Amino acid sequence: MTRIPWWRNAVVYEVYVRSFADSDGDGEGDLQGIRSRLGYLRDLGVDALWLTPFYPSPLADGGYDVADYRDVDPRFGTLDDFDALAADAHAHGLRLIVDIVPNHSSDRHPWFRKALAAAPGSPERDRYIFRRGKPGAGPGEEDPPNDWPSAFGGPAWTRLPDGEWYLHLYAPEQPDLNWRDPEVRGEFEDILRFWLDRGVDGFRIDVAAGLVKDESFGDLAGRGRRVANGPMYSRPEVHEIYRRWRTILDEYDGERMAIGEVWTDSPEDLALYLRPDELHQVFQFALQLAPWSAAAFRDVVTAALGTVAPTGLVPTWVLSSHDSVRHLTRYEQPEGVPGIELARARAALLLLLALPGSAYLYQGEELGLPEVVDLPDEARQDPVWKRSDGGQPGRDGCRVPIPWSGTAEPYGFSPGGVRPWLPMPARWGSLTVEAQEKDPSSTLTFYREALALRRRLLDGLPDGLEWLDSPEPALFFRRGTLTFALNCGENPVRLPSGRPLLTTIPLYGDLLPGNAAAWLETRR
Repeated sequence: MTRIPWWRNAVVYEVYVRSFADSDGDGEGDLQGIRSRLGYLRDLGVDALWLTPFYPSPLADGGYDVADYRDVDPRFGTLDDFDALAADAHAHGLRLIVDIVPNHSSDRHPWFRKALAAAPGSPERDRYIFRRGKPGAGPGEEDPPNDWPSAFGGPAWTRLPDGEWYLHLYAPEQPDLNWRDPEVRGEFEDILRFWLDRGVDGFRIDVAAGLVKDESFGDLAGRGRRVANGPMYSRPEVHEIYRRWRTILDEYDGERMAIGEVWTDSPEDLALYLRPDELHQVFQFALQLAPWSAAAFRDVVTAALGTVAPTGLVPTWVLSSHDSVRHLTRYEQPEGVPGIELARARAALLLLLALPGSAYLYQGEELGLPEVVDLPDEARQDPVWKRSDGGQPGRDGCRVPIPWSGTAEPYGFSPGGVRPWLPMPARWGSLTVEAQEKDPSSTLTFYREALALRRRLLDGLPDGLEWLDSPEPALFFRRGTLTFALNCGENPVRLPSGRPLLTTIPLYGDLLPGNAAAWLETRR
């Protein structure tokens, strides 16, 4: 019998390190805080945790601006703390995935400091992407080398006093590395081995499609300002990098893996990353972007299954992350219907967990946490907010710390009542872990029940699914003996046949209420 790799059907829990649990009272989460809560994650029923960057960083972009890829930022702990966390996670039966950020470094990284001090054309500058500008409209004026935009607003180029410009697809504090330079490739291969030797089970690759840029550095012209398949993403050479990384991962025992953050408009391009000698997984972001619609969900699932079919793999699903508005808040339409967002979020969880493949959860969704949309301006730290002059709210609202206990800030996140790095809403007392563990009808209780049931059912479920006839606002499918039913409408619909296993709200006999979902057992 062929062994199924642990990651293929895993439920992975994303830990935003700075906002999970603070052990030392500085108002910021840390590795020891995570270590102290491993029992909670085990009892939740997940298989692995993914840590967002904990490396030394000026935090210009929440740690995705790395100044040292082989250490731990003192605000988060030490390498000894990391080793203890890895050992304890494994003792709890949890795998450990860490974020790696290869597209760009911090501008405080020693390499970039040396590049700034070196002359144009030097080996130090070859590690990054420096170019000359273009003549501007007026006398003595100069434009950037091309019209590429930064994802955080403004141009993707910053000019230096010596006349050269450097590329940053994100913030100016995040200069893009030059992956055509052999030294860059060799350095990251060594970084992978450094963390693999410390026991990590896998890597989540940030901006996985962006490492290699088109050598012509031509303008986007009429292709729009955000081009998922433009000259800065999914170049053919990026696959050479991941083939080499796969070789390194395969050198280690324990089924080490890598998952890529790949944004692309092309299913064919996405499938290329999943070839047998490249990445193990890539995120299927379409479910995260889909509106509350049975037709939209069906289209997304059908497309995702079609994308992975040639690879022999299964999709990797996600509803929320540190980069997106929490799905509970996205589902809060129409406004003024009390509880509709929570009902829909619970139904979406049953959809997520019923689908073939792996599911990634974002910390706090198991508590029913909403997006915090009313953060004071002075508290916001996201570069999206800053570079848009407040025109875009940014991502701070989904990064507010986790409420663990008590009735007032910091809700057990920090010891001694220390104020957390982002303010926590006064209304969160009923959403704490402590409060929900006492409530058999809470969202936390529901997540635990759903995850436990999925684990029990998983071995008997096939990788595919069979769509069933359903009324227009509903979505029905079958996987082996599991039948899934989702009603995206407001009025009840008749359920397909089967014995109810788990429902988001009580059924009306054989009717599924609106904004609800059910798992049914069907014996053929």
